[in-house]
Amino acid sequence: MRNLIARGSTPSLYLKKEDIMPLNHKHFQESITNELDAVRNRVRDLIGDAHWGEEGRYKEEILKKTLRKFLPNNVSVGTGFVTTVADISKQLDIIIYNNNVPVLFSEGDFIITTPSNVLGVVEVKSNLDTSTLKAAINHYDVGVRIFTQNIQTRRKLFYGLFSFEFSGDINSTSIDETLKDSREILNHISLGKNYFIRHWEQKEGAKLRPSVNAHSNFYNIYDIQNLSFSYFISNLVHSVCKGLNDRHWISFPIEDTKEVHRVRTVYME
Repeated sequence: MRNLIARGSTPSLYLKKEDIMPLNHKHFQESITNELDAVRNRVRDLIGDAHWGEEGRYKEEILKKTLRKFLPNNVSVGTGFVTTVADISKQLDIIIYNNNVPVLFSEGDFIITTPSNVLGVVEVKSNLDTSTLKAAINHYDVGVRIFTQNIQTRRKLFYGLFSFEFSGDINSTSIDETLKDSREILNHISLGKNYFIRHWEQKEGAKLRPSVNAHSNFYNIYDIQNLSFSYFISNLVHSVCKGLNDRHWISFPIEDTKEVHRVRTVYME
């Protein structure tokens, strides 16, 4: 039987538990973060710091390429503008949108569309610290204000800020103040490969383990070594594609959930 299994000729129906290689879902997710981390500096290695704008665009392309690997065919990843009859956004680094609904204009991955088919927006940064995080969030707020007039629309979208590096102090109280002043627009923030911040509504606090006895909406700050990038991507996929509970265990593989790696909770009131 073992020889047959080794040659791959035995149906999986007859595989024994001891014949199956142990799965390592955490290592799989870490590899996503490590891959992004490995390629992030290739342009800088070749051109130095002479063309920061080009390096930033390169990093946007890296993240867009990675997102496309995990999103379904009916979801596209582009860049461009979102417009309404009364307003237009700033140029958005990454727009995740339902391509079953036509855009107004497209050329390559550049698009102009209306809010009706937008599923998420991501701002990409090369490096943030505790002071530039505040500026990035304020800039983000201006960019997505077109979406935030309707609270129901705001709640269903993925609003992400993704920084390839974080050179600040995650324990700085200025981060707390920045989050409190953010108007709760952002719901997912990746700060380098280790730190992840997620927005929760008050009612969700009791469901977390360990739970949060929340008196308001809140942000949780996590130190999840080598998993921040992959958790950002997994949260985006689960936000865009509803009903993926049967794969939660591989998308979020930290034993006992990431809540055990919670640095602190920042309440909005």
